[in-house]
Amino acid sequence: MKVLWNEQIVDESEVKIDIEDRGYQFGDGIYEVIRIYDGYMYMEKEHLDRLWVSAEKIRMTLPFTREELSQRLHRLAREVGLENARVYFQVTRGTAKPRLHDFPDPKEVQPVLMADIQPASRPSAKQTIGIRAGFVQDKRWLHCDIKSISLLGNILALDEAKQKGYDEAVLVRDGIVTEASASNLWMVKDNVLYTHPDGNLVLPGIAKIKIRELVKALGIELREETFTEKELLAADECFKTSSVAEIMPIIEIDDQKIGDGTPGKMTKKLLNAYIEAVNLAVQAHRDEK
Repeated sequence: MKVLWNEQIVDESEVKIDIEDRGYQFGDGIYEVIRIYDGYMYMEKEHLDRLWVSAEKIRMTLPFTREELSQRLHRLAREVGLENARVYFQVTRGTAKPRLHDFPDPKEVQPVLMADIQPASRPSAKQTIGIRAGFVQDKRWLHCDIKSISLLGNILALDEAKQKGYDEAVLVRDGIVTEASASNLWMVKDNVLYTHPDGNLVLPGIAKIKIRELVKALGIELREETFTEKELLAADECFKTSSVAEIMPIIEIDDQKIGDGTPGKMTKKLLNAYIEAVNLAVQAHRDEK
């Protein structure tokens, strides 16, 4: 498999990461995942913007410009040749010896970029029937707004939910629902859409940006404010959003049905609008060629 390694496209077997790379030893790095539809990187600009914000928050100096990174990712996409896929890319702070907790001098240590592309398709079957989730206490750190490669807290939460037989974890901190294990969470009550406001307790999702645009166009009232477990269980609808899952209905939490236990009217309306927005973006990209 071909991967991007700094400025080069090489076979995966050729990549050599130092055992003292700070990503390996400290989880000192950031990442993004962009969905590719029919050869088009959807919302690429927003993903790159968030990467730069994350880099700034962890005081990392990226060794390339947005244009340079974009060119490398597109070169990889052409080399791999997958029309429907997801591109994962991460940047670690690089290798500094000896191993110290202090950030190394950015003039002396070069960050390491890696990217790969894997097939991906719309999870239509699950979107049609919905998934089941369970409440899990949100014990992650307090910098959830950084898209860090340090995902152990998220993984533990998802595994706890899976151990109970659920598909997903709904995270709760001090009685307030924050998000899913790797997605933003939404609920519908009396035709009003709710989601946790952006801040240090949730990741500012890229799909969330698109949902804001869609609800405005559709005339749906959106309130970005907190809600409790009890309020969520009494909701009419619930769904999660991410670039890969798009809009995924959650029909049951802790064995209790949300609404009538099927994907709700607003959820389906937004999913259809999301798919239409993707198709329009793909067509516009084709027209530009």
